[in-house]
Amino acid sequence: MAFWTNIKRVSRAGVVGFLRNGFVSLATVFIMAITLFVIGAILTTGAALDSVLLQLQEKVDINVYFLTEAPEEDILSLRDSVSELPEVATVEYITRDEALERFRERHKDDQLTLQALDELEENPLGASLAIRAKETSQYEGIAKFLENETAVGGGPQIIEKINYFQNKAAIDKLTDIINASERLGFIVTVFLILASILIVFTTIRLAIYTTKEEISVMQLVGASDWYVQGPFVIEGALYGFTGGLVALLALYPVAVWLGPASQAFLGSFNVLSYYGNNFGWLFFVLVGTGVGLGAVSSFLAVRRYLQL
Repeated sequence: MAFWTNIKRVSRAGVVGFLRNGFVSLATVFIMAITLFVIGAILTTGAALDSVLLQLQEKVDINVYFLTEAPEEDILSLRDSVSELPEVATVEYITRDEALERFRERHKDDQLTLQALDELEENPLGASLAIRAKETSQYEGIAKFLENETAVGGGPQIIEKINYFQNKAAIDKLTDIINASERLGFIVTVFLILASILIVFTTIRLAIYTTKEEISVMQLVGASDWYVQGPFVIEGALYGFTGGLVALLALYPVAVWLGPASQAFLGSFNVLSYYGNNFGWLFFVLVGTGVGLGAVSSFLAVRRYLQL
């Protein structure tokens, strides 16, 4: 019973200290909220970039374009060879006539292009293969296999172009951008966390000095270090808890504002949908991080004072 009584007293003292500091508490909560808001923004940005990379990877395949004069039997023979590779999931053969039909469909609203096409005496498009691998990492091996294939049976060159390497460059560049943004986000987060710890540490030190006579009396009557530290740790945790809630609420109007634009620009990723679907996770990360930072900062501040 005495234990729960002490818990209530310590908690009440922590809440009173949080409310009593007034403007100082408000400034500390504001700094914590900025830090946690940036952390939330970094999490959302990282999720958006990962979504874009995943979309790009899912759309990646290898398109092999053949010369118009390439014999069909050689193309089919190469298709069969590629199909036997263990890395290959599917191979689609597109004939010259099918390629022409698809080209006309894509440019059905461009009468000038269709008119120029009709003036040609023969089909200018070659056949092609659309190859999908079982894993994204296996495309490079398939592309190298195709590069080494000049012709079945050592005949003349039949491949005009393999488009994988252009796609690979785009994926590699996007991956580099994501890695760079993650490193920058980590640096910014660490800097803001250190700043928040310093602010909370200083705030608690100020609170300690304003109540040092009370602390001295508590120590004289035999109060334990835990009983002395408890209110300040709870006060620091309240800074973090309030800052986390403010940051979480501040993210909502930003998500509403960026929602339609993000979906139009990024495809399937919608910032507002991400916020709604991951609200529990964001609450846990932001509020939990805030409470942890506040409590640890306060504990270090009080411990240092008690050791003086």
